[in-house]
Amino acid sequence: MIPLNSLTQVPQPLIKVCGLTSPQDSISCAQLGVDWLGFIFHPPSPRYVSPSKVRAFETLGSRRVGVFVGQGAEEILAIMAEARLDLAQLHGEQSLLVARAIGAQRAIRVFWPERYGGRSDDWARDLELWSKEVAYFLFDAGLSGGGHGRQLDLQRSSPAGETWFSPRPYFLAGGLKPGDWPKLWPNDDPRLVGLDFNSGVEISPGVKDLLAIKALVAAREIGV
Repeated sequence: MIPLNSLTQVPQPLIKVCGLTSPQDSISCAQLGVDWLGFIFHPPSPRYVSPSKVRAFETLGSRRVGVFVGQGAEEILAIMAEARLDLAQLHGEQSLLVARAIGAQRAIRVFWPERYGGRSDDWARDLELWSKEVAYFLFDAGLSGGGHGRQLDLQRSSPAGETWFSPRPYFLAGGLKPGDWPKLWPNDDPRLVGLDFNSGVEISPGVKDLLAIKALVAAREIGV
């Protein structure tokens, strides 16, 4: 895990593109400079892809992230091995024991801040509990699941609107599009280390808009 006292403002955040379904899009994203590539292993999703298919994808040096909703530790570990994944994104109701079995260095926990409403003590407690078992958090819009197609306003959706502190480095998700870049970055929170894009860089579910992704990476490079 990353020690909090080692965090400094990230000049260029990590870009994660999730919901990849084809070998062509995967290698193109890697070639364009996307840092993390996300694959959804949730069969009901229109962006579902099988582990055996992902195993054959060439991703160059980009990190490979699996998104898991209903699976337990044993199944997640098996899929990680088969699909050659670097990280597991726990997007369901998995327990702390599941994260522990995966290993903190390889686990990401998704949180939906809006779910907590005004219960700031519950929010702080859960963040602290999970911070011991995962390397990263990912904060998304809505109350559960994904694909809501709207952005998460952390200031407004955090419990009771209070100033809050994430004990882990985190990614921000929720309907992000390349044109949102100027209002998302630069950001003065050193714990915000990456942005997660899915539907905002698609032609259709699972089919990525490579021109949009190219523009996204270019915007990061020039800082606009």
